Amino acid sequence: MRINKSLIFLLLLPVIISAQNAKIDSFYVANWNMENLYDTQNDSLTNDEEFLPESNKNWTDDRLEQKLTNLVKVINYMNKGCGPDVLAMEEIENIMVMKRLIYKMRDRDYVIVHRNSPDRRGIDVGLIYDRSVFTIDSVEAIHVELPTHSPTRDILHTILIHKKTGKKVHFYVNHWPSRLGGEEKSNINRVETAFVLKRSLDSLKLAQKENNVIILGDFNDEPDNESITGTLGAKDFDCGSSDGNSLLNLSYKKFAEGEGSYLYNGKYEMIDQIIISPNFVFGNNSGYECGSFEIIKPQFIIYESGRRKGGAIPTYEGSKYIGGFSDHFPVGAKFKMKEKNEAQ
Repeated sequence: MRINKSLIFLLLLPVIISAQNAKIDSFYVANWNMENLYDTQNDSLTNDEEFLPESNKNWTDDRLEQKLTNLVKVINYMNKGCGPDVLAMEEIENIMVMKRLIYKMRDRDYVIVHRNSPDRRGIDVGLIYDRSVFTIDSVEAIHVELPTHSPTRDILHTILIHKKTGKKVHFYVNHWPSRLGGEEKSNINRVETAFVLKRSLDSLKLAQKENNVIILGDFNDEPDNESITGTLGAKDFDCGSSDGNSLLNLSYKKFAEGEGSYLYNGKYEMIDQIIISPNFVFGNNSGYECGSFEIIKPQFIIYESGRRKGGAIPTYEGSKYIGGFSDHFPVGAKFKMKEKNEAQ
């Protein structure tokens, strides 16, 4: 039988046109607690003496350079070797260490977002984004006043504009108070921090019902703790049904399966999380790529034996220099947006 090639082309043409008109653009977001990323200079306003050349840790510029090289190796591994489009960071001392970090990543045109926090140890949160993917709209440091009156990290609220779609994305970078003194005793501090964050989120809803919000960081609580599920109201989410109004915790499924971003006393804890607004699931113009949330664990950063087997290799074990990466694994997820002419 003779096949009419012109007819085949005409039949395929609508499919080709449809694929071309889809114009879906994706971006990858990650979060990483970088474990004491200090410079080697003494800051008289903070307690950074533990990380100085003359300290017991002997924190020298050579060791800082090695840590930066190690961190870059992991960052470049993210997103299937392409690196993240947005990376949130915790436990960074200042903007200078962030500058030294991005200087080592020549394949990406990263821009730094940072504000100094009142934390006594001088550690802040920060964010970098690729200026070819996003442009910045605004930055706000949200202060948290704890019931215990201990200074803590500000919440960094950054609004980025996705260049191809013109859509705004709100990023909230968090490093909530630790469990020092015990989980029960310190719980009040994390609940208060969650309340402060929730208040900011509620103000967004009053201004605009459909907001793209990505909340990420080291929460020092797990997805089923009071601060996350109760105060913040972030719910279990596994690409299934939801009420369409609650925040959705992308980390919950892996947490329920016993996985985690931090190994403590032989048990994995999912304290590094990514939480999103329902618009990323139920909205028309943006979306979470279902199942893309991951704990980023390249083999080269994992302990293969010993009491911390399966955990991330840190820079120090106590005061002993190991020359590793961080005691936390990064987490990441992929998102997609429709371009301007398709989003109308």
